[in-house]
Amino acid sequence: MPTPPRSAAPVRPQRRPQPPLPRPPRRPPRSRAPLPPVRRKKPRWTMRAVTTLSVVVLASAGIGHAMVTSLDQDIARVDPFKDMKNRPPAGHGMNVLLVGTDGRDRITEQERRRYHLGGAPCHCTDTLMIVHISEDRERASVVSLPRDSYAELPPTGGRPPRPIKINAAYAEGGPNLTVRTVERMTRVKIDHYLEVDFTSFMKTVDVVGGVKICTAGPLKDSYTGLDLPAGTHTLGGGQALQYVRSRHVDGASDLGRMKRQQRFLAALVDRATSSGVLLNPMKFRDVTRAVLGSVRADKGFGTDELLELGRAMRDFSPSSSEFTTVPIGRMGYLVKGYGSTLKWDTARADALFARLRDDRPLTVHRPPSRAARVEVAPQEIRVQVENGTGTAGLGRRVDAALARTGFRTTGAPANAAERSLRRTVVAFDPRWDRSARSLAAALPGSQLRPTKGLGPTLKVIAGTESHEVREVRGEDAPQQQGAVVTGDEVVCP
Repeated sequence: MPTPPRSAAPVRPQRRPQPPLPRPPRRPPRSRAPLPPVRRKKPRWTMRAVTTLSVVVLASAGIGHAMVTSLDQDIARVDPFKDMKNRPPAGHGMNVLLVGTDGRDRITEQERRRYHLGGAPCHCTDTLMIVHISEDRERASVVSLPRDSYAELPPTGGRPPRPIKINAAYAEGGPNLTVRTVERMTRVKIDHYLEVDFTSFMKTVDVVGGVKICTAGPLKDSYTGLDLPAGTHTLGGGQALQYVRSRHVDGASDLGRMKRQQRFLAALVDRATSSGVLLNPMKFRDVTRAVLGSVRADKGFGTDELLELGRAMRDFSPSSSEFTTVPIGRMGYLVKGYGSTLKWDTARADALFARLRDDRPLTVHRPPSRAARVEVAPQEIRVQVENGTGTAGLGRRVDAALARTGFRTTGAPANAAERSLRRTVVAFDPRWDRSARSLAAALPGSQLRPTKGLGPTLKVIAGTESHEVREVRGEDAPQQQGAVVTGDEVVCP
């Protein structure tokens, strides 16, 4: 069939301010002007072949798809949503319940000795987090659920709801009862379930080349074997496991451990996104193999979902992620048969989970804190204030100022035996020296005075020279319990 003459083609105006000129009979030149911001249709393969950076990204995704598809069949599958009724309505974005289990029976005997993993597995959840990926895939919000949270199991097998620790739901009914319990408490619909054990955690950290964390002071825990001096460290898989498991490095116990887990997760995201892991098909394959080889996931969490997360995370930075812990209203709430639990602050927790359901950021952006970093968060330090001068009301003012900064003051200041003190004194039992240094940092010019037998309550004896109380912040803690931090606030500078 003869080709129609070029002069029969319609004349299109050039995108220039001068009057339109007719298109010459030769092949039109390729315009370098940017395309208007219209919604793109799915590009053809021929169009992909003429791009530069897009070809690399899309090719990586294509190769990654082939690689992950080959590994998809190796994922151990569970059905955490089986026979579930009366579930919360679906929100926007994607909610993944990330569950960390013991799994020490899969670790070699040598590694168990080296990283203090003796004893029998507890068959319970060591870590519980809701990871929310926003609908536009530009933000990740992580909410930690303390393992000792007071919970009520949903009615099962004709049994009425009963009190329990949230981490025991797994031992009682596995992933299914865990998801039901979390949804009942949060009213957040869980879209996917991902269960990670010690083995997959260690392998993932090793594959990305280790993760860098910073500590303002030394961290030592004889239970896990963690022993880190102050400074910057690149942790391999075994040390990283010690870091996120440690509960005895300060007085914050499990709450302190969750903050370190959040800090580590932010650093892991930073490492993965800044080292090209997600853009390098070979590295992507290795990380995927390390993760998928020893996890359990719901039947709907497969190749497409993993790659969707991978593509979203290419644009992530630490500032794209935000971390918080469910606000606690009451510590040490006793439950028969389970001991001490943590009871949530209902009003604040409801507001937090409402933001997840509505796909909103957990907090508005705020200017960076100017608070000085200290080893122990003020919320973990109990203080008795005494007035060491003849100035009436000084003890009450210092007590109130310390309480506003976050210290757990007794609220009942007293008069000291010595009433002519010039320099403020921080008296402390030598076993609580880290807490004493943190308290002294909030009282510029104060003097540390070791006093055996004082116990965990520190004493501030206010003097005449300085009454300033400045804001301080624990190195592993938000400014206040239940506060939200973004990833760039907790990764190494």
